[in-house]
Amino acid sequence: MAGTSSAIVAGLTAAALATVGYLGHRAAATVPAELRAPAPGTTATAHEIPRDAHRRTALPARSGQGERVVYSLDDDRVWLVEESGKVRRTFGVVPSTVDPEPGTYRVTSRSGAVTGSDGVPVEHVVRFASVEGTAIGFSAAVDGSAPQLDPQERTGGIRETRADGAAMWGFATIGRVIVVVP
Repeated sequence: MAGTSSAIVAGLTAAALATVGYLGHRAAATVPAELRAPAPGTTATAHEIPRDAHRRTALPARSGQGERVVYSLDDDRVWLVEESGKVRRTFGVVPSTVDPEPGTYRVTSRSGAVTGSDGVPVEHVVRFASVEGTAIGFSAAVDGSAPQLDPQERTGGIRETRADGAAMWGFATIGRVIVVVP
Protein backbone atom coordinates (compact mmCIF):
# COMPACT_ATOMS: atom_id res chain seq x y z
CA MET A 1 0.00 0.00 0.00
CA ALA A 2 2.87 2.40 0.81
CA GLY A 3 4.31 1.91 -2.70
CA THR A 4 0.96 2.74 -4.27
CA SER A 5 0.56 5.89 -2.15
CA SER A 6 3.97 7.21 -3.08
CA ALA A 7 3.34 6.50 -6.78
CA ILE A 8 0.05 8.42 -6.57
CA VAL A 9 1.73 11.35 -4.79
CA ALA A 10 4.57 11.36 -7.34
CA GLY A 11 2.06 11.33 -10.20
CA LEU A 12 0.01 14.16 -8.69
CA THR A 13 3.16 16.21 -8.04
CA ALA A 14 4.34 15.73 -11.65
CA ALA A 15 0.89 16.71 -12.95
CA ALA A 16 0.81 19.80 -10.72
CA LEU A 17 4.29 20.90 -11.87
CA ALA A 18 3.34 20.41 -15.52
CA THR A 19 0.15 22.44 -15.01
CA VAL A 20 2.01 25.28 -13.26
CA GLY A 21 4.64 25.31 -16.03
CA TYR A 22 1.96 25.44 -18.72
CA LEU A 23 0.03 28.22 -16.96
CA GLY A 24 3.26 30.21 -16.46
CA HIS A 25 4.07 29.87 -20.16
CA ARG A 26 0.54 30.96 -21.15
CA ALA A 27 0.71 33.94 -18.78
CA ALA A 28 4.08 35.03 -20.17
CA ALA A 29 2.84 34.64 -23.74
CA THR A 30 -0.14 36.93 -23.15
CA VAL A 31 1.62 39.83 -21.40
CA PRO A 32 0.95 43.06 -23.32
CA ALA A 33 4.03 44.39 -25.14
CA GLU A 34 4.17 47.58 -23.03
CA LEU A 35 4.52 45.50 -19.85
CA ARG A 36 7.19 43.10 -21.08
CA ALA A 37 10.77 43.48 -19.88
CA PRO A 38 13.35 43.89 -22.66
CA ALA A 39 14.83 40.60 -23.86
CA PRO A 40 18.17 39.66 -22.26
CA GLY A 41 21.03 41.46 -23.97
CA THR A 42 18.86 44.28 -25.30
CA THR A 43 18.55 47.80 -24.02
CA ALA A 44 15.63 50.16 -23.74
CA THR A 45 15.18 52.63 -26.58
CA ALA A 46 15.39 56.35 -26.00
CA HIS A 47 11.60 56.48 -25.90
CA GLU A 48 11.11 53.93 -23.10
CA ILE A 49 11.26 54.50 -19.37
CA PRO A 50 13.39 51.79 -17.79
CA ARG A 51 11.43 49.66 -15.32
CA ASP A 52 14.52 49.27 -13.17
CA ALA A 53 16.96 51.98 -14.14
CA HIS A 54 19.56 50.52 -11.81
CA ARG A 55 19.83 47.36 -9.75
CA ARG A 56 20.08 49.18 -6.41
CA THR A 57 16.62 49.15 -4.89
CA ALA A 58 17.45 49.46 -1.18
CA LEU A 59 16.44 52.78 0.37
CA PRO A 60 19.56 54.99 0.58
CA ALA A 61 21.06 55.58 4.02
CA ARG A 62 20.62 59.09 5.44
CA SER A 63 17.53 59.74 3.33
CA GLY A 64 15.41 61.24 6.08
CA GLN A 65 12.73 60.03 8.47
CA GLY A 66 8.98 59.60 8.32
CA GLU A 67 6.66 59.72 5.34
CA ARG A 68 8.55 61.04 2.33
CA VAL A 69 9.59 60.65 -1.29
CA VAL A 70 13.28 59.90 -1.80
CA TYR A 71 14.87 60.70 -5.17
CA SER A 72 18.41 59.49 -5.93
CA LEU A 73 20.21 61.54 -8.57
CA ASP A 74 22.92 58.91 -9.08
CA ASP A 75 20.55 55.95 -9.29
CA ASP A 76 17.70 57.65 -11.20
CA ARG A 77 15.36 56.00 -8.70
CA VAL A 78 12.48 57.04 -6.47
CA TRP A 79 11.20 55.53 -3.22
CA LEU A 80 7.79 56.26 -1.70
CA VAL A 81 8.37 55.78 2.03
CA GLU A 82 5.67 55.36 4.68
CA GLU A 83 5.77 56.94 8.17
CA SER A 84 7.16 53.68 9.61
CA GLY A 85 10.11 53.79 7.20
CA LYS A 86 8.72 50.92 5.08
CA VAL A 87 9.13 51.42 1.33
CA ARG A 88 5.69 51.40 -0.28
CA ARG A 89 7.06 51.50 -3.85
CA THR A 90 10.34 52.06 -5.67
CA PHE A 91 10.88 52.64 -9.37
CA GLY A 92 13.35 53.91 -11.94
CA VAL A 93 12.89 57.30 -13.61
CA VAL A 94 14.39 59.24 -16.50
CA PRO A 95 16.00 62.43 -15.17
CA SER A 96 15.65 65.89 -16.66
CA THR A 97 18.53 68.02 -17.91
CA VAL A 98 18.41 70.17 -14.74
CA ASP A 99 18.86 68.46 -11.37
CA PRO A 100 17.90 69.87 -7.98
CA GLU A 101 20.65 70.08 -5.38
CA PRO A 102 20.63 67.29 -2.79
CA GLY A 103 18.49 68.35 0.15
CA THR A 104 14.99 68.36 1.58
CA TYR A 105 12.10 69.93 -0.31
CA ARG A 106 8.30 69.91 -0.14
CA VAL A 107 5.73 69.42 -2.88
CA THR A 108 4.76 72.95 -3.89
CA SER A 109 2.29 72.37 -6.72
CA ARG A 110 0.55 69.66 -8.72
CA SER A 111 -1.19 69.48 -12.08
CA GLY A 112 -3.41 66.67 -13.31
CA ALA A 113 -2.54 67.16 -16.98
CA VAL A 114 -0.36 69.68 -18.84
CA THR A 115 2.05 69.81 -21.75
CA GLY A 116 5.62 69.11 -20.71
CA SER A 117 8.53 71.40 -21.57
CA ASP A 118 9.40 68.86 -24.30
CA GLY A 119 5.96 69.37 -25.92
CA VAL A 120 4.61 65.97 -24.80
CA PRO A 121 1.28 65.79 -22.93
CA VAL A 122 2.01 64.69 -19.34
CA GLU A 123 -0.10 63.79 -16.33
CA HIS A 124 0.28 63.54 -12.57
CA VAL A 125 2.77 66.40 -12.35
CA VAL A 126 4.24 66.82 -8.85
CA ARG A 127 6.57 69.86 -8.55
CA PHE A 128 8.94 70.38 -5.64
CA ALA A 129 11.86 72.62 -6.62
CA SER A 130 13.08 75.31 -9.00
CA VAL A 131 16.60 75.81 -10.31
CA GLU A 132 17.32 79.17 -11.96
CA GLY A 133 13.70 79.44 -13.14
CA THR A 134 13.32 75.84 -14.25
CA ALA A 135 10.57 74.00 -12.33
CA ILE A 136 11.59 70.53 -11.17
CA GLY A 137 9.04 67.78 -10.72
CA PHE A 138 7.87 64.27 -11.48
CA SER A 139 5.48 63.49 -14.34
CA ALA A 140 4.32 60.70 -16.65
CA ALA A 141 3.90 61.07 -20.40
CA VAL A 142 0.37 60.19 -21.48
CA ASP A 143 1.84 58.17 -24.37
CA GLY A 144 4.26 56.40 -21.98
CA SER A 145 7.38 57.82 -23.61
CA ALA A 146 10.59 59.00 -22.00
CA PRO A 147 11.85 62.46 -22.92
CA GLN A 148 14.29 63.03 -25.77
CA LEU A 149 16.86 64.93 -23.69
CA ASP A 150 18.75 67.74 -25.35
CA PRO A 151 21.55 68.87 -23.01
CA GLN A 152 21.25 72.37 -24.50
CA GLU A 153 17.63 72.72 -23.27
CA ARG A 154 16.78 73.32 -19.62
CA THR A 155 14.03 70.90 -18.63
CA GLY A 156 12.94 69.89 -15.14
CA GLY A 157 10.54 67.00 -15.79
CA ILE A 158 11.63 63.75 -14.14
CA ARG A 159 9.72 61.19 -16.19
CA GLU A 160 7.98 58.16 -14.67
CA THR A 161 5.83 55.41 -16.18
CA ARG A 162 2.09 56.08 -16.04
CA ALA A 163 1.61 53.49 -13.27
CA ASP A 164 4.45 54.99 -11.21
CA GLY A 165 3.10 58.49 -11.91
CA ALA A 166 -0.32 57.46 -10.57
CA ALA A 167 1.32 56.05 -7.43
CA MET A 168 3.34 59.27 -6.95
CA TRP A 169 0.20 61.37 -7.50
CA GLY A 170 -1.67 59.49 -4.78
CA PHE A 171 1.26 59.73 -2.35
CA ALA A 172 2.92 63.10 -2.95
CA THR A 173 0.28 65.66 -1.99
CA ILE A 174 1.01 69.35 -1.39
CA GLY A 175 3.52 69.72 1.44
CA ARG A 176 4.86 66.13 1.24
CA VAL A 177 8.58 65.93 1.96
CA ILE A 178 10.87 65.13 -1.00
CA VAL A 179 14.43 64.15 -0.07
CA VAL A 180 16.95 64.39 -2.90
CA VAL A 181 20.13 62.39 -2.36
CA PRO A 182 23.22 62.19 -4.57
